[in-house]
Amino acid sequence: MTTLDRLQPGQRAEVLALDGEPGLVQRLYELGLMEGEQLELLALAPLGDPIEIRLGNARLSLRRAEAAGITVALI
Repeated sequence: MTTLDRLQPGQRAEVLALDGEPGLVQRLYELGLMEGEQLELLALAPLGDPIEIRLGNARLSLRRAEAAGITVALI
């Protein structure tokens, strides 16, 4: 197990848990980022923040601080 902010581009993972402020967790749920979902880290910004992930057919950009609260398991 690791957190989303530690993945490298091209790695795929399954979401195990979301942690953080209740408002942020609710927003991530609304965007479809839930336990059991599979995602892929697509890219890092030149300075490493934000990161871009693929979740289903959608692409999301998250700050590293937000991604640090998402526990994942590599696939």
